[in-house]
Amino acid sequence: MATASTPALESDRQKLIGLIKDEAVFHGDFTLSSGKKATYYVDMRKLTLDHRAAPAIGRIMSDLVGDIDGVVAVGGLTLGADPIANAVMHASAATDHPYDAFVVRKEPKDHGRGRQIEGAEVEGKRVVVLEDTSTTGQSALKAVAALRKAGAEVPAVAVIVDRKTGAQAAVEAEGLEWRAAIDLDDLGLAPQ
Repeated sequence: MATASTPALESDRQKLIGLIKDEAVFHGDFTLSSGKKATYYVDMRKLTLDHRAAPAIGRIMSDLVGDIDGVVAVGGLTLGADPIANAVMHASAATDHPYDAFVVRKEPKDHGRGRQIEGAEVEGKRVVVLEDTSTTGQSALKAVAALRKAGAEVPAVAVIVDRKTGAQAAVEAEGLEWRAAIDLDDLGLAPQ
């Protein structure tokens, strides 16, 4: 299990774990993005867009990636990564290491400048891909591919909740570091 770097951040993490258990874990029959069946679903969007959780998410995720040298921006594939990147940007703004945010569209725009990545300029920069939860890692890897195509260096992928369903292996197979703030053990859930 991961722990945060300070007692205050670990307190934030424990409060977030409580919110996830109480409000973002749904039990039933679900089909995951991978097509696999599951008996529970962790809906982090319910909390990444919630005023009680978003500030803590920003602080926790900033801490999680804070020791990766040279990173100037965070973001990932829209829609899941957007509120996380914004939370990190806001939480880090008053620190010694502020991060800008970016959004990776699923496809490049077909009008205007035709961009696939919006927000912070990523060419020649070190950036981290964020995700709320990860099952197979494919959303994160799609964002990584778009960022690399745009000239960014991506050293790591960081998720709030690791479902322990293969995403870490897929991400590490691409030469990226895997970081997770919370895992299934923290939530008292078994891998599926």
